[in-house]
Amino acid sequence: MQPKQTTKKMVYLHRTSDIILKERLEAFGAVLIEGPKWCGKTTTTEQIAKSVIKLQDPDMRNEYLATAASKPSLLLQGETPRLIDEWQDAPVIWDAVRTMVDKRNLPGQFILTGSNAVDKKAIFHSGTGRISRMKMLPMSLWEYGESNGKISLQQLFDDPTLDIDGITSDMQVEDLIFAACRGGWPATINIKSDKAKLFVARDYVDSVCKEDISRIDGVQRDERIAKKLLRSYARNISTLAKQTSILADIVSSGEVSLTKPTFEDYVKALERLFVICDIDAWCPAIRSKTAIRSGHKRAFIDPSIAVAALEITPEALHTQLKTFGFIFEQMCVRDLKAYTPDFDSHLSYYRDRYGLEADLVLHLNDGRYALIECKLGSQEIEEGAGHLLELQSLVREYNKKEKQVPLREPDLLIILTGGKMAYTRNDGVKIIPLAVLKP
Repeated sequence: MQPKQTTKKMVYLHRTSDIILKERLEAFGAVLIEGPKWCGKTTTTEQIAKSVIKLQDPDMRNEYLATAASKPSLLLQGETPRLIDEWQDAPVIWDAVRTMVDKRNLPGQFILTGSNAVDKKAIFHSGTGRISRMKMLPMSLWEYGESNGKISLQQLFDDPTLDIDGITSDMQVEDLIFAACRGGWPATINIKSDKAKLFVARDYVDSVCKEDISRIDGVQRDERIAKKLLRSYARNISTLAKQTSILADIVSSGEVSLTKPTFEDYVKALERLFVICDIDAWCPAIRSKTAIRSGHKRAFIDPSIAVAALEITPEALHTQLKTFGFIFEQMCVRDLKAYTPDFDSHLSYYRDRYGLEADLVLHLNDGRYALIECKLGSQEIEEGAGHLLELQSLVREYNKKEKQVPLREPDLLIILTGGKMAYTRNDGVKIIPLAVLKP
């Protein structure tokens, strides 16, 4: 007699997006979740949706698209909240959802998910007041279960005097390197082999370059150029490299030719796919405008994209910690975004021509902000703290002169590290291992 076959149900790891999604469904008729493919949008929304339609279902795709073309409201019939997965394949659904939300006048009707930003020309109404937008990222260290979450970022903002001394991380630098190479892709959770887990990010890059970059708008693009662009971006990750420099790097081998307009088209396509997500400059009035750098800091949605584009292994990074320092900053960016996923929280950076910098500036939606340096090792902490304190001092000096419109002083000065122990220095700078943070 054959043993009975049992199917083991996959455990859902809760995401920071769960609470945000529920809150927005209570306030709006529909919620749009955008983010890179494979980041878990569908799985997360299926936890709350009462009915589901997947426009990329190969058995039903043609039927769905034909229905959307003739009478899209038919696709909206079903128990609510109704999930419409990869809605951008039929952009007319946006206006149909907006119309139905107005007609029903009830919150929590629809959830839309999309892996690329839709051209605004394809829709007639912005959806303001009806459809709330939120972004979803690959999994942070805390969501993945690797950060022990002993320090809450929200609690730290609410009480900057919170005692963090002696709190320790469970991750070594080698663990952080592997986590960055593997990335925050949910698909890796149920893969047993560490070696196999690394294939996911590599396959992601291949898929983006071979298929997605052309499929997004029907414009045929060269896979080789896309790969070279991602590789050059990865070489310049966490820097202020100009687009002209990246373009020159791409064509330097002579293997491909590329004009600036075509280069910009590729970058825009990768931004719409949520692969590239550059960081804007923070330009407070503490220096002259000409002194403060205002270019973009180069960034990916997940550090594993840079690793995969460079075709580098975790073992190689063990002896290239300077390179990993730039990748570590990308991991800090991803996790900080995941821990503050509300309406107006965002990240910027500060750098001026005098060499003063803050790797990141985390702005909350209520005006509070933190100046942050990302330093992999303890030897760089002193320099990082000096930068943060000098920036704080410049804000204070400005406020002595500017009485009518003073700048808010930073609420927190933080150095995120790959080290083991958290503590607050005598000057108030907080040293925090990335792997102890949670929302």
